[in-house]
Amino acid sequence: MALLALALGCEGTIADEPPRTLDGGTDAGTDAGTDAGTDAGTDAGTGGTGGTGGTGGDPGACAGGPLASPIPNCTPMPVPNTGDIHADCFARINQFRWDCQCLPPLSRWLDGESCTDSNAQYDSTNGVHASFSAIPCGSGSRAQNECPNWPSNAQVISACLQAMWDEGPEDGNPNTVNGHYESMATSTYTRVACGFFTTPSGTVWGVQNFD
Repeated sequence: MALLALALGCEGTIADEPPRTLDGGTDAGTDAGTDAGTDAGTDAGTGGTGGTGGTGGDPGACAGGPLASPIPNCTPMPVPNTGDIHADCFARINQFRWDCQCLPPLSRWLDGESCTDSNAQYDSTNGVHASFSAIPCGSGSRAQNECPNWPSNAQVISACLQAMWDEGPEDGNPNTVNGHYESMATSTYTRVACGFFTTPSGTVWGVQNFD
């Protein structure tokens, strides 16, 4: 289901990358690097047709270790709602890593979740990735993905993260955005913290910090 009518987007910032802007959209952040908006809701969170994430989720299929590239069109069914949005977001990221590319899980950065919530709140009034420099979480070498103005926490977890993963690896094309996938599939960062903030109007800002 398409969410373009809601003017949704995903934004990503990765430290140590040069600035990039796509879709004539926002220039995400003021410091070390940007991946601007992808109009991210086009693959909205129904979990796709297969619902299982393809063969990558089979332990036998992952016996040889991580795959060199993600399984095409991998759309795992969203993780069950546990009532803990931070845990569900963390689980969803690791779901993509395992089901779609046989990558080992990241650790849940529990101590970073409060800071990441603050990032989401700050950005909701100051702009996408404004918090990346203003309220840094963790070490200096880190990455940040962001889902601004989504309709619900569940849609951030199911649909925005799916759209980010769907970007796929860097392909050398300056007109495509891949930084969100690169953060999610990282072998550089070892942990992730998710943050959420609901605005007075009811829209949700979601931030994922990788450290």
